[in-house]
Amino acid sequence: MTIEIKDAAGIAAMRHACRLAADVLDTIAAHIVPGITTLEIDRIGARCMKEQGTVSATIGYQPPGYPPYPGYLCTSVNHVVCHGIPNEKPLKKGDIVNVDVTVITKDGWFGDTSRTYLVGECSIAARRLVQLTYEAMWLGIQQVRPGAHLGDIGHAIQSFAEGHGLSVVREFCGHGIGRKFHDEPQVLHYGRPGTGVELQPGMTFTIEPMLNLGKRDIKELGKDGWTIITKDHSLSAQWEHTILVTETGFDVLTLSPGYPPLPGFVTATTT
Repeated sequence: MTIEIKDAAGIAAMRHACRLAADVLDTIAAHIVPGITTLEIDRIGARCMKEQGTVSATIGYQPPGYPPYPGYLCTSVNHVVCHGIPNEKPLKKGDIVNVDVTVITKDGWFGDTSRTYLVGECSIAARRLVQLTYEAMWLGIQQVRPGAHLGDIGHAIQSFAEGHGLSVVREFCGHGIGRKFHDEPQVLHYGRPGTGVELQPGMTFTIEPMLNLGKRDIKELGKDGWTIITKDHSLSAQWEHTILVTETGFDVLTLSPGYPPLPGFVTATTT
């Protein structure tokens, strides 16, 4: 396994790409209201990318064995875990929706981030799931530093989630990113401390836990080849940041002015 270590120029390029991805979500945030469709959200994202001079990494994306993905974004509603395809069904009050955006800059660098939004007034259970998933991501981020291991990230997320009665989806994970959409290493959201790849300065990867209110089991929905749902139809939430391993800790590359408030235990976004 070869993991790309970014030099100063690569880090600067990643900062730029990740900030643009976050800007797309900032633009979308104001439009997440009851009555909007995920297809409309997709169109807003596409317009934003065009204005930026970026392109979507997902439109037409086709890994081996998959059909081409048809959206500029992934929009996963309620019990959809990930890869939800934008459609014409209006969102209703009480829904939750994850919007996942990956942009490619003119120079060929990828920026990847996602947020789960509350649509109007939501149930206590939905709000709790979204908030705890957000906190779990940040607990994982705080494990990042040179000499730490990927298992430290996964363990922090898993122990927190399961300690609050949530389950961790295991079939999908974070990933290295740079001049490739999905690169090494794979970043699991469960694991044992001290195991897995040792982190080095210059690595960039996503941390993107998917947590369920019910059991962790998932399945593919229908025949579109993409949409993944919880097997028991329980709610699922996800948050995602792209992270740089620095000489002394971490730097969160996908922060932006419109990002939600940080959890109270987070004292720094770069260390």
